[in-house]
Amino acid sequence: MERLPTPTFSIPVIWLRVGDLQLHLFQETEAPRFHHFGLEVDDFEAFYVRIRELGIRDPAWASFIYVLPGGEVQMYLRDPAGNLVEIDWPDVTTLDREVVTDLRRLADDVEQEPGSEHASLFLRSAATPR
Repeated sequence: MERLPTPTFSIPVIWLRVGDLQLHLFQETEAPRFHHFGLEVDDFEAFYVRIRELGIRDPAWASFIYVLPGGEVQMYLRDPAGNLVEIDWPDVTTLDREVVTDLRRLADDVEQEPGSEHASLFLRSAATPR
């Protein structure tokens, strides 16, 4: 495993590279309630609209759709079994703000540590520009 740059959240978190995947470890006294996995979707806006229609976003975990320091976007929902699921998008600048209306920068809620701007939810090879 390789330690990766990590945004600063309200609880201690470290991101690790495990082959072609990331593992995010966080310290939380109620950890089982917050265990989740992240998925990248092909059409964040369509997914966002459908999630709102179904009413399954999880405002208890994240009341906003957060924009991370690297420009990625995270949204959380609960599936029918109650599992927490993170939905990820690589670039906030490609989203229509008239569709996705409740974006909020993580940095507006949590002061970012130096180096947080280098964190990315999406692994890139050395040949792939950021």
